[in-house]
Amino acid sequence: MLARGTPDRLGRLLAPRMPADARILLDDALALAADYRTLAGLTEVRLRLERITTDSCRRFHVDRVGLRLLCTYVGPGTQWVPSHPADRMPHAEIDPASMRQIGTGDIAVLKGSAWPGGDGQGVLHRSPPLSHAPEAERVRLLLTIDAPDACGMMDDANPTIVT
Repeated sequence: MLARGTPDRLGRLLAPRMPADARILLDDALALAADYRTLAGLTEVRLRLERITTDSCRRFHVDRVGLRLLCTYVGPGTQWVPSHPADRMPHAEIDPASMRQIGTGDIAVLKGSAWPGGDGQGVLHRSPPLSHAPEAERVRLLLTIDAPDACGMMDDANPTIVT
């Protein structure tokens, strides 16, 4: 699901589309949206909650956003590397010993290349590879919160629900 708006508006848009037993998940996502909105100094946010079953974003990269909040509710969390020369060349080899992983349920706020004064640098990260995991472990439920216009999101695309 993908939507943009204030946390209150997102709640009104998304609650009718969520199963009753998933309301606690939506409440948590909306609370994080409110926190992100305050942290980023925004009125609205872009909220994406998606089920991932493939090796999406398998290359280390820096997002083209100011800030991005990530929370993996199910499955392995996002992998990242501390300050690294590849910050400017994301396709360079990453030493596996330098990789870190965000825990399931942990909240990360990553600076992207559009962070003011960041000189186009940000946190180098990727989705953890799932293809080599046992079949029962090849799923992630990932919450992403950004500025409302991140990734070209427009008002008329609100909301997008795929089941």
